Amino acid sequence: MALTGPPAVAHVRLPTVLAFLAVSPLMRMAALRYAVPSGLPNRTGCDACGAPVGLTRPWPALGPAARCGRCRARVGPPPGTVELAGLTALLLLALVGPTGGALPALAWWLGWTIPAVFVDLAAHRLPDRLTLPAAAGTWLLLGVAAALAGEPGPWLRAAVGGAGLALFFATTTVLLGNRGFGLGDAKLALGVGALLGWYGWPVLLLGLLLAFGLSAVVSLGLLATRRARWSTHLPFGPFLLLGTVGALLLPG
Repeated sequence: MALTGPPAVAHVRLPTVLAFLAVSPLMRMAALRYAVPSGLPNRTGCDACGAPVGLTRPWPALGPAARCGRCRARVGPPPGTVELAGLTALLLLALVGPTGGALPALAWWLGWTIPAVFVDLAAHRLPDRLTLPAAAGTWLLLGVAAALAGEPGPWLRAAVGGAGLALFFATTTVLLGNRGFGLGDAKLALGVGALLGWYGWPVLLLGLLLAFGLSAVVSLGLLATRRARWSTHLPFGPFLLLGTVGALLLPG
């Protein structure tokens, strides 16, 4: 995997970082709207006073302070966490991450997946309205990158990786039920497998090992501190995100 130094950051990555910061209020709004238990309607406003969620005042939870503009109640993910997660991911990738035409696809995937992960942490679900656009845009942008480069091989590998990983997660759902992964994880895997597969099968394998390894470490830590039981089901979306970013950050 080719790595670049600081000069490339200023000329190639800075516009992507600025664009990502510009959409961070939308990311926070998405994390707020969809963080409800499965089967319930999406949240449309502040839980305390009912102020609507939208791009008009009082703008509840759309700022890093995560406070309703009308009653000042705390709503949505903790203050600054969505913004910090997005900025950290992009800055790390800007410094040592993968280069090339796939960078727009990676930025697109992060823009949808970060709020999806916050929803998964809050409500143990990965909504289709976040995972499916993430996957569709990732596949499309990777296809554009392959077409511009005149090399279809990476895109074909990405397609196989995304479809194969999604099928694996979906199969565990069918065979194991609640003991397997959810269908939301399978839909998130469509983009994960495509991104990692684009850079090669070893990168895809590394991402999976990191995701499962981090999940195991956290699970054992929670068990050791008695903050969880063996029957506790941890959301896997955060580990897929961390595993993907980690695999792309490590030199290949």
